[in-house]
Amino acid sequence: MSEETTAMPMSDSGSESRRRSPVEWLKDLRDNRAHLFLLGFMLLASLAVIDFRTWLVLTISGVAMGAMLFLMASGMTLTFGLMSVLNLAHGAFISLGAFAGGTVLAFWLDGFTDAPSLLTNLVAIVPALLFAALVAGVVGLVFEKLVIKPVYGDHLKQILVTVGGSIILMQLIEVIWGPNEIPVTRPESLSGAFFVPEFLPLIGGIVLEKYRLLAVVLGLAIYAAMLWVIDRTRIGILIRAGVESREMVEIQGYRIHLLFLGVFVAGSALAGLGGVMWGMYKELLTPHMGDEMMISVIVVIILGGLGSIRGCFYGALLVGLINLYIGFVEPRLAAVATVGLMVGVLMWRPQGLIPVIKI
Repeated sequence: MSEETTAMPMSDSGSESRRRSPVEWLKDLRDNRAHLFLLGFMLLASLAVIDFRTWLVLTISGVAMGAMLFLMASGMTLTFGLMSVLNLAHGAFISLGAFAGGTVLAFWLDGFTDAPSLLTNLVAIVPALLFAALVAGVVGLVFEKLVIKPVYGDHLKQILVTVGGSIILMQLIEVIWGPNEIPVTRPESLSGAFFVPEFLPLIGGIVLEKYRLLAVVLGLAIYAAMLWVIDRTRIGILIRAGVESREMVEIQGYRIHLLFLGVFVAGSALAGLGGVMWGMYKELLTPHMGDEMMISVIVVIILGGLGSIRGCFYGALLVGLINLYIGFVEPRLAAVATVGLMVGVLMWRPQGLIPVIKI
């Protein structure tokens, strides 16, 4: 008897949870998966006012822009979330990576970018990406030792010294590459767009830009790699443990400062990688292009939740999508769309979409 009476309420409870109404399901999604709720709402709301084929092109383009924003913002999110370091010189590393990669594409291996073959173009693209990450990472190593290390744990001093460091890096960029703009032509195989065959249902006849598709693939690959390293590897476990209790990790014999140094170098390298991708997208390099992107980068970080890699990824997607949706529907509002999105989200969820201070 007692077993029957105990089992019955459990069965009823399970059946009630399976019979949740759509309103209850949406409420649960809004409360526990705010990033998915907002992303789905934005996609459906824009589809209601935009033709499907146009909406599909805008969505793919917005995801591509979001992927490039994620590459630029993920490094800053990484250093803040794992090290509690506010690096406002992040924009300078974006510019540095853009110029380093642009040098490879425009001067050193420019002969390989003119060929129509993708394999030939990759001879220039891959070294450009690696060189941009290498230069930004090495400068980040020096920057951490000279500028960041003395101010660990003091956010106010971090803001002051990194702003000063940013000014110095910008001046060094102008000394090395000059103050003038440098044009960078995209590799031939990534220029232009291709048509989706007409016979395909729904999507037939649309035009997709090749470079944006590359940005989507690269952004997703970097995102997956970052999550794997942080969540699945021994280094990721040690870093997260060091954030929670630095003393405990040091007692176990690990040199936590070397781990944090590696995180800062990785964050700087990601900024450089995002910079060269943005430079190829704009096809023009300017010394202050990184600073110009810092507003969007900071919005992405705040929107997703300070220190959250997942939040940074979804925040970047939302910023990329809303810029193109609003720009198409009402171009005059495109300039304020990003900030408006951030304000709206913070009024709804002050902690951000995925409130994770430490990964």
